[in-house]
Amino acid sequence: MREKIMLEVILVMALLGFRLLGALGVRRFATWAASAAHAMAVMLVVTASAHFVPPSVTVMPNHADLVRMVPPVVPFADAMVYLTGVLELLGAVGLVLTATRWAAGISLAALYVLLLPANVYAAVNDVPFNGDEPTPLWLRIPQQVLYIAIAVWVARSADSAVARRVLHLPRSGAARSATVAR
Repeated sequence: MREKIMLEVILVMALLGFRLLGALGVRRFATWAASAAHAMAVMLVVTASAHFVPPSVTVMPNHADLVRMVPPVVPFADAMVYLTGVLELLGAVGLVLTATRWAAGISLAALYVLLLPANVYAAVNDVPFNGDEPTPLWLRIPQQVLYIAIAVWVARSADSAVARRVLHLPRSGAARSATVAR
């Protein structure tokens, strides 16, 4: 259970650190949403790393721990754990790159929804991480909801041409003014 709480500590500390950098003048972290995108990317690198850690590593959750939390109805549990680790790493990169932040946020929200059954399965079946006590359902569900909410918030705050095209939204400020002036 302490690993699950550590993720929130990592998320909050990274968010505050990036926001502090923004307050000190680093434009990349000028907003809470941009800082949250980077903080979530840091958290995703940490969580994704567990997908590739061999069972002999005992200081953190490992690949075998994650395979155990995959519901039996999901085929190729071993491959699915590797795939979700890769998707989390891609999501982290997508959040850091401004041009892909919207797509990454939406994709991560969808991934978190798809991972929810594995978290419910692990809680209901008392699947522990690294020999620690299992994370209870009352903690897992709010954590997933928090991650989904942050991913959606980051996506909504992203000024993305892709989002405007997909959602058929008008162009932003300067681009709209240039179009009207023509």
